[in-house]
Amino acid sequence: MSAPRFGILAVCTANICRSPMMEMLLQAQLDDSRYEVASAGVQGWDRKPMDASAAAELERLGHSAEGFRSHPIGSYLVDSADLILTATRTHRSDVLGLSPQALRRSFTLVEFAALSGIVTADSPRELVAQAAQQRSLAPAEIDIGDPYRRGPEVHRAIADQIAEAVATISTRLNALVTADSH
Repeated sequence: MSAPRFGILAVCTANICRSPMMEMLLQAQLDDSRYEVASAGVQGWDRKPMDASAAAELERLGHSAEGFRSHPIGSYLVDSADLILTATRTHRSDVLGLSPQALRRSFTLVEFAALSGIVTADSPRELVAQAAQQRSLAPAEIDIGDPYRRGPEVHRAIADQIAEAVATISTRLNALVTADSH
């Protein structure tokens, strides 16, 4: 019997720019037999496609937004996630408003990327737990700006920031499951 997959939830405002990009990049880079990734918005629109400018940036990074549809966040998504990655501190607060017990599983994407590089862990769950204990070591600037209805240069900068953080997190998480399976 295989181990249950580790669930990751990406969260932003409307679930049409930042969190779908986080979701799709994580899905592309993580071992899908070990990880399950979803996204939602705190003011989420239901069943909307990804914003065209954000989708263009995702395509530039080698991935397609085809078939993506937005989802509003709900307590079920929060409660079932092993790790919640938000675009900003405000989104993290919104998640905690739905489920205060999610505190030790909720980080901004930039915050978790920084912490995942400085804590030691033997499993994804342990990485999340140790990152929560070391949260004070995260950099001061941990929010990802909202590119919605902004110019292409803003979308590109945000996409690159997300891609860099996702690469750091994915590398760390994949190394943990590889080590765990030996």
